[in-house]
Amino acid sequence: MTQEERIGFQVRLSSVFRPGAPIDSKALFYGRRQQVDDVINAAFQPGQHVVMYGERGVGKTSLAKTLAEILKSVGVTPLSSGTINCDGTDDFSKLWHKVFRELQVVVQSQEGGFCQSQKEIPINLDSLLPEKATPDDVRFAITKAINIAAKDKRMIIILDEVDRITKKQVTTLLADTIKNLSDHLVPVTIILVGVADAVDQLISEHKSVERSIVQVAMPRMSPAELTEVVRKGFESATMTIADDAVIRIVSLSQGLPHFTHLLSLESAFIALTLDRITVCAEDVIKATNSAVLKSHSLLSSHEKATNSPHKTSLYKQVLLACSIAKKGKLGWFSASDVIEPMSQLMGKPYSPPYFARHLSEFSSDKRGPVFQKYSAARQHKYRFVNPLLEPFTIIHALATGMLPKSQRPPENPENN
Repeated sequence: MTQEERIGFQVRLSSVFRPGAPIDSKALFYGRRQQVDDVINAAFQPGQHVVMYGERGVGKTSLAKTLAEILKSVGVTPLSSGTINCDGTDDFSKLWHKVFRELQVVVQSQEGGFCQSQKEIPINLDSLLPEKATPDDVRFAITKAINIAAKDKRMIIILDEVDRITKKQVTTLLADTIKNLSDHLVPVTIILVGVADAVDQLISEHKSVERSIVQVAMPRMSPAELTEVVRKGFESATMTIADDAVIRIVSLSQGLPHFTHLLSLESAFIALTLDRITVCAEDVIKATNSAVLKSHSLLSSHEKATNSPHKTSLYKQVLLACSIAKKGKLGWFSASDVIEPMSQLMGKPYSPPYFARHLSEFSSDKRGPVFQKYSAARQHKYRFVNPLLEPFTIIHALATGMLPKSQRPPENPENN
């Protein structure tokens, strides 16, 4: 393989596997068919708006970014603001000025003279909104913007990371805006993207807004969906990958596409250094080392959580057991769920009293917090604050030789 050929493969791989950025092209977006259908169906229902919610890292932003292109592929070209990121500094007016700043339409103007030629004039729609906006100002401005663009045009506004809005007043006014738009049947779809807690807060601010919102849950991706991501990605890069290598990548990803992209990319780079265009299972195992090193923030979180001057401490083992433990749909687990993986890791029976202190410390600022904790019916429940730390802990254990064979990804398709 020549250097030019290797660089060509690397360029193609980097364009299809993007661990550090959301997918923004329909051609690179795989899976999520049910969620795509739910969002599109809601987008054309009068008075309906959408909330997409799920854990961080499950691909919500990727779906939001590709939505306009998906609609264009079926002949619908909406007036779109693109994806607007919310942040902790936003007040209500600032948020909507961010939206309207991205909205621009081109109108035709008749020029004078004998030729009577048409001239295209771009109009920035931010001027339609007063400096201090109210929900009704937003409704009026959106209606006027749609009339300027085309009376049959539909508008789509996507607000990402709504959970980062820290001011309760903003959430309340946002709920009022959705209710206002819904009551007036304005042909616009507001798509809010965030974690589940943000949905609960939004609805709690305005109970009647619930009937105007279609709630689209974004669970972790299924093995079949992640397999499609891997196979089609390698196909686009004109490379191939062995079945057992696909299974290892999918298993290690734990339903989070970030690690599917990262492990696919690093495994392929390893194969190319050996002048191969087919990735094998051993390449995936080697790729865990580079995947760990290229996940600096996660590595720092892992070190803070498990660091101890005592060689006999069990912080690494308990965190790994929690990563492997079976969890509910929203990622919650209890101490009893940790018993089996902890016993397998240690090679002898372990009961909750042996690791209850560790779970408590993982839920405090002392070691993170790594876990979010809540108590109900005399039982504590835990969930990873950063879901990406869950598969990272398993990948880290595999890279460092800490993961026992019984917990390793299967080596051939028959074991899947």
